[in-house]
Amino acid sequence: MDDVTEPASDEQAPAPPTTPPEPDHGPRVIDTDADAVDGLTKCPRCGATQIALNIGSGMLRCHYCRDEWSTPSANEAFGLDAGVGELRGVTRGSGSSDIVPSAEIVLTFKCSACGAEIVIDTASSTQARCHWCRNTLSMNQQVPNGAVPDMVLPFSLPKEEAVRKIATFVRKRRFFAHPRFRKEFDPDNVLGAYLPYMVVDVNAHAAFSGQGEHQTRSYTVSVGEDRSETRYDADLYDVGRAFDVEVHDLAVVSSQQRLDQGLSTTNNVINAIRPFDLENAVVYDSNYLAGFTSERRDTNIDDLAPIVDAQSKDVARHAVHDTLRFYDRGVRWHSEQLEVRGQRWVSAYLPVWLYSYHQTKRDGRSVTHYVAVNGRTGAVMGSVPINYPRLLLTSAVVEAVGIVVGTAVMIFGGGS
Repeated sequence: MDDVTEPASDEQAPAPPTTPPEPDHGPRVIDTDADAVDGLTKCPRCGATQIALNIGSGMLRCHYCRDEWSTPSANEAFGLDAGVGELRGVTRGSGSSDIVPSAEIVLTFKCSACGAEIVIDTASSTQARCHWCRNTLSMNQQVPNGAVPDMVLPFSLPKEEAVRKIATFVRKRRFFAHPRFRKEFDPDNVLGAYLPYMVVDVNAHAAFSGQGEHQTRSYTVSVGEDRSETRYDADLYDVGRAFDVEVHDLAVVSSQQRLDQGLSTTNNVINAIRPFDLENAVVYDSNYLAGFTSERRDTNIDDLAPIVDAQSKDVARHAVHDTLRFYDRGVRWHSEQLEVRGQRWVSAYLPVWLYSYHQTKRDGRSVTHYVAVNGRTGAVMGSVPINYPRLLLTSAVVEAVGIVVGTAVMIFGGGS
């Protein structure tokens, strides 16, 4: 990093030089469903179609013969572990293509076992069972409606463990929780959901310029007969930083409802349980979703680009923080530039255990509270309805105690 520590002047320090951007030749597309097949996905050992995730092993298991097998790693299959520093332009997985508004949500498949036509509502699932032969039909090929991602990160945290973590989270907050919530709380209502995300790698060059202060001395002065205050002297410097930034596996939720910060606190809950161990994601196979719910992606790269840019700048600010210790009075940036050299976007389903509670308030408004658990790491965050009378009473008691203690200190302190 370049470090400029010259005394401040009226002329702003020039921004450090940057590398010219690469010419834009359009995005490079990674075909992530080249080998995907719709219809009957059969067990390689016995031919059954009743297949689901074994959370304990992280592999797919046949319900009949108990045979297990794994799906290729997404990093290895699509080259996602290639150096982020080498990215130029935009690279995207085919599952992250723009959604076509006219694309069908409800699709019809012909069962190759008995010939019946089966409907799959891709808004909520990519699988359906034939009502004649009971075989399971899966949709694995990507259609331009956001239902099939490039990769999936399977659940590894069992439901029993998620229930225990949610119960513990609620128990720690039961004193201020609404009594009806405490009475009706049932952790067995926890559901596993695959939520849609865009996973983004960013190769960028950052250039910051501003001013920082370094304290040179502190001293005490009298400002009255019985009062004094501490004052500080500091030197002012122009400060510049120029450095390369690599952002790995930035996960941004790609559901418009989860992005709308005006709806509820749900978005804060979902974001608070990150990060996910995305290096363990596998090539998408709808059998991983059996027994869980899922939510279809309904945003495009252009919709999420401003969020990625803002979070990449946050990463850059954090990276430069340790180089600013000399400026113990702080640094104020006047210019923050982030030149993106290359990006890689892939769509993913990430695992979350969810507990929801619907509260109807006295004014008739309905509020939904959520407790979420990361389906990989077990990180927990949520909200519970508050018992406001108890909260106000506790606040009043604390305030009263504070007044009594303060008065006692004044009386006895003054008497000494």
